[in-house]
Amino acid sequence: MNMNKIKLGVVGVHRGKTMMDYCKNDKRVKLTAVCDFFKPALDKMAEYAYDGVKFFYDFDEFLAKSDIDAVVLANYATEHAPLAIKCLKADKHVLSEVLPVQTFAEAVALVEAVESSNAVYAYAENYCYMAAPREMKRLYENGELGTFEYGEGEYLHNCEPIWPEITYGDPKHWRNNIHTFYYCTHSIGPLVHISGLKPVKVTGFELPYNNRTARMGEKCGWGGLIIITLENGAIIKSIHGLASSRNSIWFSIYGSLGACESGRETPEGTGNVDKIYTNLDRYEGENVDRRIAYTPVDKLIGKAERTGHGGSDYYTMYNFISKLCGDKTADTIDVYEALDMGLPGLLAYRSALNGNIPMDYPDFRDKTIRDKYRNDTACTDKKVAGKMLQPSYSKGNPIVPDEVYELTRKAYEQMQEK
Repeated sequence: MNMNKIKLGVVGVHRGKTMMDYCKNDKRVKLTAVCDFFKPALDKMAEYAYDGVKFFYDFDEFLAKSDIDAVVLANYATEHAPLAIKCLKADKHVLSEVLPVQTFAEAVALVEAVESSNAVYAYAENYCYMAAPREMKRLYENGELGTFEYGEGEYLHNCEPIWPEITYGDPKHWRNNIHTFYYCTHSIGPLVHISGLKPVKVTGFELPYNNRTARMGEKCGWGGLIIITLENGAIIKSIHGLASSRNSIWFSIYGSLGACESGRETPEGTGNVDKIYTNLDRYEGENVDRRIAYTPVDKLIGKAERTGHGGSDYYTMYNFISKLCGDKTADTIDVYEALDMGLPGLLAYRSALNGNIPMDYPDFRDKTIRDKYRNDTACTDKKVAGKMLQPSYSKGNPIVPDEVYELTRKAYEQMQEK
C-alpha cells in the first residue's frame, strides 16, 4: 500500500517513546497521536512538544478522533490483543509490541480480526532483529546452515534493580501476576523466525520461586524452560525469566552443515552479543574445522545502533513502515508467526501444571481447530480469565506481604523526585 506519509499513533508512552522518536528520522512517517491512560506520564510526554501531535487518555477516543493510518501498541503486554482487534476492525494497521495475546480465546479473535481486515498486522519481536539473529537468518536462508536440527534461545533478565521503575509498587501490575512462561518470545521468537518452522509439541518446566522473586513481589517461578518440537522433528530449547541471578541474551543453532551461535555477555557489558561464531561445512560430511567469529553489519546498522535493544528497535519500525509503503520484501512478522512465538508459553504453563507432559500445539492457520479454543480464557488475569483463572505459580500463589509493594512504591516515588 503506497502512502505519501504514514500517519502514526502510539499507545503507551514509556515503551512507545522509542517508536515516537523513530518518526523524527524517517520521512515516510509522521507521528500524529499518542495515547496513555496514565495521565502523569502522558503529560510529561507532551512536554517534548512533538509538532502537531494530539494526546489522548482514552483509547476509543484516540481511535475515533485522531488522524492516523497505523498504530503502535506499546501498552501493557497483557492488553495488546483487545486493542489490536479494535484497530483492525477500524482498518488501522497495527504494530504490536510483545506479547501478541494473553489467552487462546484472544488468539482466535486476533487471527480472525486480521483475516477480516484490509489492514496489516505486524509483531514487534525486536530480538529477531538483533545483529546475530539477523545474520543467522541470512545464513540459514542462503542454505549455509543446511537443515535446521536444533536451536537454543536465552532471555534471562534480572529485573530486580529496575522493578520499581517498571511496576511502580502496584501489586496488581501485570508483571507481578503473570506466570513465568508468559514472557517467552524474546527467546523463542528468533529461532522461529530464522527457521520458518512451526511448533507441533510443547513441554514446560518451571524454575522455583525464590528469595529474589519474593523481594520483587513477583508471584511466579524465577524462570521457565520450554522444549518445543518443530514440524520437521527439530527441537528448540528456550529459557527465559525476569528474576534470574544474571543476565543472558544468547542464541545457538545446529544444522546439517554445522553450527553458529551469538556471543555471550561479558564482564564489560552486552556488546559481545552482536558477535556471531560459525563453524560450517561446504557439504554434509566434510567435517572441516572452519571456525569464524565476526560482527555482522548491514546498510541500516549506522542508523539502528543509536536505538534501543542493540539497535533492534529500529528494524521493527523500519520494516513495518516499509511494509505499509508497499515493500513486499519487508521483514515483518505476521499474526500466525507471532502466535508460533507466543502460544508455546501458554502451553508450557499448562504442561507444568500437569506434571510436565507434552502438549499438542494448535496451529490457528487451520480454521477447523479454532472453535475448541474460542472460549478458552485461562490466564492469571482475573478480569480476563473469569472461571478459568490460573495461579501465577504452578505450586500455588505465594503470599506477598504488603510491605514488599510499599518498599517498591517508595523507591519508585524517589526516582520520580530526582
